[in-house]
Amino acid sequence: MTGIQFAGASSGIYGISQYSIDNTTGITLNSGASNIKSPGRESSPAECETCSNRKYKDGSDEMVSFKAATHISPNSASAAVRSHEQEHVSNAYKDASLNNGKVLSATVSIHTDVCPECGRSYVSGGTTATQIKYYNEDNPYQQDLKKADAMKYQGMNVNLAV
Repeated sequence: MTGIQFAGASSGIYGISQYSIDNTTGITLNSGASNIKSPGRESSPAECETCSNRKYKDGSDEMVSFKAATHISPNSASAAVRSHEQEHVSNAYKDASLNNGKVLSATVSIHTDVCPECGRSYVSGGTTATQIKYYNEDNPYQQDLKKADAMKYQGMNVNLAV
């Protein structure tokens, strides 16, 4: 399994509200986010330090994006994570085609979470799981299987002209 995970406290996606600055502090860390503070939360999404400092990093050994921890805007995290996970799927198909294999399945899961500071829902990462079947023509068992299949199917379909 491979995928992208958040590095740091959390990650972010939220419905875009109008841009505004909170009058109490005058600080807006996440432009375009709501400045309404939810009950029981430390800050509004516009002021959330956790969301503004959230970084994503890939934990796989493949050559894909996000090898170094990178900040993604909370508004574009979903698209960035989906695009990154698609890189893993593309790599699986490329690997299968180069090594005489076949991709049996490729499953992508996108993970979400809730920011503990502001209550915003966000995409916290993704996971890609692939299964590839490789054919080994040099294996004597594979060669015997091909011979057995050839004998089994030989003569099954006969076209005779009458």
